[in-house]
Amino acid sequence: MKYLLDVNLLLAAIWANHPQHAKAFAWLEGRDVVLCPLAELGFLRISTNRKAINAPMKQARKLLRQFASERNVQRIPDDLMPLDSAPEASEEVTDHYLADLATKHGMRLATLDGGINHPKVDVL
Repeated sequence: MKYLLDVNLLLAAIWANHPQHAKAFAWLEGRDVVLCPLAELGFLRISTNRKAINAPMKQARKLLRQFASERNVQRIPDDLMPLDSAPEASEEVTDHYLADLATKHGMRLATLDGGINHPKVDVL
């Protein structure tokens, strides 16, 4: 099984000082993981946000590139039309899009977010 990584899992896996780093890192062992532009952009945005991790952009980009290389990450395009995803509320838009994108590609969405109600989501 291949797993599209949610932004929160990607953040936890890459940043060693993240409270759930050990859990995320252990879960990744031996798994086929996939990234998409939306998840990568989310990682960069949160990693460099002053109110979040506040890392320099150069460092965030380097760590993302290193993670993708070391994990032999596959990348897929964000090739699902937004209106082909069916969230019911504003706070579900991105989560459901990623889960539906994973479904379209025969994968599951891996996340730390237990609040996503979607049949193709695996919560760590």
